[in-house]
Amino acid sequence: MKPQSEAFPWPQVMSFGLGRLQMAPKDFWAMSLPELNAALRVHYPDTNHAPSRRDLNELMQNHPDLQREPA
Repeated sequence: MKPQSEAFPWPQVMSFGLGRLQMAPKDFWAMSLPELNAALRVHYPDTNHAPSRRDLNELMQNHPDLQREPA
């Protein structure tokens, strides 16, 4: 796991999406990482880049999607 100083900045990203962009939570959480990156770049053009494949794999491993039983 990455040191805290290099962790993905979820609090700031959530503040941006839910606060500045005034997105509904369901819409914010439905965004893909490329969509989120594009939204950030409009307001912050110097933003680095989307998470690397390694970072994304680590994120998915640490926070797997829950499998829901069919209704």
